[in-house]
Amino acid sequence: MEIKFPSRINKLTLHYTYKSSVKILIITTSHEQLGETGRKTGTWLEELAVPYYIFKDAGADITLASPLGNRIPIDPKSESIIASTSSIRRFQKDLEVASWLAHSIPLATLKAASFDMAFLPGGHGAIWDFADNAFLTQLLEDFIRQGKIIGLLSYGAAALISMKAFDGEPFVKGKDLTAFSNDEATAAGLVSIIPFSLESRLTASKAYYTKAANYICHTVVCGHIVTGQNPSSSAEVAKKMLALLKEITRNKPAPQPY
Repeated sequence: MEIKFPSRINKLTLHYTYKSSVKILIITTSHEQLGETGRKTGTWLEELAVPYYIFKDAGADITLASPLGNRIPIDPKSESIIASTSSIRRFQKDLEVASWLAHSIPLATLKAASFDMAFLPGGHGAIWDFADNAFLTQLLEDFIRQGKIIGLLSYGAAALISMKAFDGEPFVKGKDLTAFSNDEATAAGLVSIIPFSLESRLTASKAYYTKAANYICHTVVCGHIVTGQNPSSSAEVAKKMLALLKEITRNKPAPQPY
């Protein structure tokens, strides 16, 4: 694989070109009910659209998967004019994307060996169907065993909760991580609705959790894991994943990170 980068990767304003396509698996929630409120939820559109185009414009081969397969629910609030960005508008007008969102692949049919990286965007739905999903847990543990990169954004980090390290301890124990914060959940009016607090669950499992102010970009790289706190972190998570892939590829064979 040939990867070309500008010299100043710390700026995170990178353009990547690949001689052969990097295979990226994007895993989104299938859950669309916001607890007992009667309101809809799902994937937060910015957290999917922004990384999608960073990966696609870099020449990556992208596969979309979800716990149940088929149609991906998008949180209606994230489609509003208030939340709109150029990437979201591009995403909403993209006919290829419309078909892609309607035909996600069920997680149970996939193998980590088929991909170079996995990316899990958030949205409130993910806190319901990521944390205790046996297929997702096994798939991500396989990514780790194979020394591959995983990026998780906001509530996408709920997928880490059930994972185990090689010694049987919680995977997140001793890891530097971030995710949607308790303060952000409170500001969004979600504390009494969501099944658990993600920040509290991570810290209870002895993760080294850090956060920025509400909705300010904050990302953390720990081994082959890249986490982002909130939608504002979407672009930086995707760019750091690509930068990490470049580093790993350059230094192969890479040591197991955990």
